[in-house]
Amino acid sequence: MKHNQIRQVVFPILAALIWGTAFVAQDVCADTIGTFTFNAVRYFIAVLALLVLIAVLNATRKDRPQPTEAEKRAGRKQLWLGGFCCGTALAIASNFQQAGIAAGTDAGKAGFLTALYVVLVPVFGLFFKRKVSLPVWVAVALSVVSLYLLCIKGSFRLAAGDLLVLVCAVCFAVHILVIDHFGATCDGVKLSCVQFLFAALWSAVCIPFFEHVDAAALLSCALPLLYVGVFSCGVGYTLQILAQKDSNPTVVTILLSLESVFAVIAGAIILHQSMTPREYLGCALMFLAVVLAQIPLPAKTARAEQ
Repeated sequence: MKHNQIRQVVFPILAALIWGTAFVAQDVCADTIGTFTFNAVRYFIAVLALLVLIAVLNATRKDRPQPTEAEKRAGRKQLWLGGFCCGTALAIASNFQQAGIAAGTDAGKAGFLTALYVVLVPVFGLFFKRKVSLPVWVAVALSVVSLYLLCIKGSFRLAAGDLLVLVCAVCFAVHILVIDHFGATCDGVKLSCVQFLFAALWSAVCIPFFEHVDAAALLSCALPLLYVGVFSCGVGYTLQILAQKDSNPTVVTILLSLESVFAVIAGAIILHQSMTPREYLGCALMFLAVVLAQIPLPAKTARAEQ
């Protein structure tokens, strides 16, 4: 039990740290590499990294009980179905996110707008007939106010990049719910690898229609691509899946929301980006919103399990 509690706390915090700093790498790549090219390359890198990890894990698990052929077939079917669903949601979300960054949303703001998924997760629960408490509705209202402070510049219109990142937040909320469904029955590392494979394929299919691949540009961004491929994808998303396994996703997502804090810190330190007092107030309200949205829900789950 103690091991599970450590996993469910430490893993999402590490993932949040990796993702928050990855916004800087994404910001750097957005200036020279197309959105679909960027995501296709980083997801293929993640697949290769996880294949190595899976081979190592398989070599150390030879003494474990082997499943029957029927169990293997059922497991493979569930793994590929889960990987397809998770990978499709991830591809849509990440391509909208990178497109928003390329359109001008800076690293810190993209991090906070993406963090809106932790507010949307319990709200989406309404479609599954899950009651939503008053604090959650307060959190939704706070998130709307924070988005106004962050994104509205003299008028009631969101910038194009901000709208793209908002769509990304919706898709990431769906991604979390899909992981919650398949993560309970699939090996976490293998599920992560298969989802990256499908996310890479979806992104690669779009390249010929929207972008031109520049080999020189790819080489110039080799280090940021390796970072987001190996760490942000291979490590970060795998930590997320392992953290959500056998746990309440709402408990994990509040820790994942620290991604937005790390994104602002990384953007300020590495890219020397600055935000106005108005935008910092918006950031504070966004973080308060995601906290309010998550705190009441574990108690509800505990009562439901009694």
